[in-house]
Amino acid sequence: MTEEIIQAHHRLEMVKRATRKNSQFSTSDVELKRPGKSYSIDTIRYFREKFKDSLYFILGGDAFVEIETWKDFQNLFSLCNFIIMSRPGLIQASPLPGALAPAFRYDQGASGWAHVSGNMIFLKEINLLDISSTRVRELVEKGGSIKYLVPPEVEAYIEKHGLYQRGQVKSYELGG
Repeated sequence: MTEEIIQAHHRLEMVKRATRKNSQFSTSDVELKRPGKSYSIDTIRYFREKFKDSLYFILGGDAFVEIETWKDFQNLFSLCNFIIMSRPGLIQASPLPGALAPAFRYDQGASGWAHVSGNMIFLKEINLLDISSTRVRELVEKGGSIKYLVPPEVEAYIEKHGLYQRGQVKSYELGG
């Protein structure tokens, strides 16, 4: 399996195609337009200023366990709520990385972890379907079918642009 990263404009276009038919979703290219490396803390600050509303940052449990490596990670939780998605059985009773624990308490009524700012971390288990970006990339690279794993519009885009094939051009990854 190659570890190469598809160019950002392709990733944005796939997200647009995947969410186009749902009016509850919108896409943004704010991170692509930002010069240099893009950090989540900067993006959250941008959207918080723009919308002046509660924000929810959704990420996988695999990324959350590395959150202590992110730029200004301690400040993220005072800016927005988090929804941590995990496969069944992988959520622990106390999933908070060690450095975060003192700033949180479990709120049984809300079924989540309350930050001193009032923002929350919610832990959600996802279904048992083996749908992940890693799985999709592996199948495409091996010539397998990704039907039912991604919307048809995304599947057609991947095929049209030859994405996730061996030797695909590397690009930078937006960082934590």
